[in-house]
Amino acid sequence: MTTNYDKLIQQEKAEAKEICSINGDGSAQCAAAWDAVEEVQAAASHAGDKEKKMNSLQSYCADNPEAAECRIYED
Repeated sequence: MTTNYDKLIQQEKAEAKEICSINGDGSAQCAAAWDAVEEVQAAASHAGDKEKKMNSLQSYCADNPEAAECRIYED
């Protein structure tokens, strides 16, 4: 499954390649374009880290939502 970050990373890479082909690999514009790619990749990584951080109860409840420990009571 392709995420929004995957699409954005691909777009940024394509744009960076185009900019570098026009301005040269050693240009400031090329470096800035690849910095943008790295920033998007870092954001995607941090978003993934956030989703993966579950404590043991959250993990248990994800696997066993019907368990008594996982019931949610509303006022």
